[in-house]
Amino acid sequence: MAANVSAVAVGEEAAAAAARGHNLPALLFGVLLIVVIICGNLLVCLSVFTEKALKTTTNYFIVSLAVADLMLAVLVLPLFVYSEFQDGVWTLSTTICDGLMTMDVMLCTASIFNLCAISIDRFIAVLIPLNYNRKHVDLRQAVLLSATWIMALAVASPIMFGINNVAGRDPTECKLENNDYVLYSSVCSFFIPCPIMLLLYCGMFRGLRRWEEARKAKLKNSIQACRKLQEAAASLPPLASLPPPLPPIIEREMTDNPEEPSTFPSTDKPFHSSELKDGPLPTVSFAEIKFNPDPRRRKRAKINSRERKAMKVLPVVVGAFLFCWTPFFVLHTMRARCQDCHVPPALMSVVTWLGYVNSAINPVIYTVFNTEFRNFFKKVLHRCCSKNA
Repeated sequence: MAANVSAVAVGEEAAAAAARGHNLPALLFGVLLIVVIICGNLLVCLSVFTEKALKTTTNYFIVSLAVADLMLAVLVLPLFVYSEFQDGVWTLSTTICDGLMTMDVMLCTASIFNLCAISIDRFIAVLIPLNYNRKHVDLRQAVLLSATWIMALAVASPIMFGINNVAGRDPTECKLENNDYVLYSSVCSFFIPCPIMLLLYCGMFRGLRRWEEARKAKLKNSIQACRKLQEAAASLPPLASLPPPLPPIIEREMTDNPEEPSTFPSTDKPFHSSELKDGPLPTVSFAEIKFNPDPRRRKRAKINSRERKAMKVLPVVVGAFLFCWTPFFVLHTMRARCQDCHVPPALMSVVTWLGYVNSAINPVIYTVFNTEFRNFFKKVLHRCCSKNA
């Protein structure tokens, strides 16, 4: 009798497994996605830690983002892909499910918070470049990096304290069970950081536009000054009425004589007003003005120009972020707050995959548009190809 019962149970389980089937495309796509995320983010980390030119403050924020995406690919995606391969049915214990949900919420939140931290960092670099430390992580940047991970852990911590253990929980489904926590995590992970990112990027674009207008105005003033000099030069007497120049030999002897005083003021010694009593007024050539500008103004222009080139990638960053995460969080919140709204499991699975794809394209967005990262990737690929050959 017991044997018959056990045989019937095994038969029913086998029939359920056969009816459930396996999602082979999800397995193949999941394995490919994991490989792409690991390889891309490992290259990002190696490039920053091995290349001296890439050891800048902004790149340390990018490394923090790469670490979050790397941990997501190692700790979260394998179990998620396994669940998708089982056609969405969770066959492991609820304890493993809670651990998966904790890491999923924390690492996805850390990835989004790192994007927000990068926007804050670049906002500071563009609007106040002279106060921005580009080579070393100072206290402000260290606090920003630490707060990214601490706040991500705070968002995910309720799962560790058992908020997912609700009455009537279905052990064959691994998801967030508490609807209030779903709203809390969605607001903290997406609906607050997203407007902050957009506002910071708008502020950066406005600052860059003001800088561009100031640069054009400065160029216009320089052109007008050159035209005035040309008009003044046209009113001078012709060259034929001027005394002939010195022969080349005499001119060279006068220039090479160290005892002969120069008619141009020296830049190595301070200027004293007593020099004007018994001599002509010293003159300054245009060459001196050209090669001795204000160093503060040169530094400001150089930094702004570099950051202006980096801003070209920001629309791609914001667009990819919104495209990948907005559908998931909208449907995730709607399913938790609207009991009468039916969200098909297949649609929820698609938008979840789309959010994970963002971790794969982050290395592309933040490195392909950077020449130094691109050169490092080419060098690594060249070494791998030469070894194989």
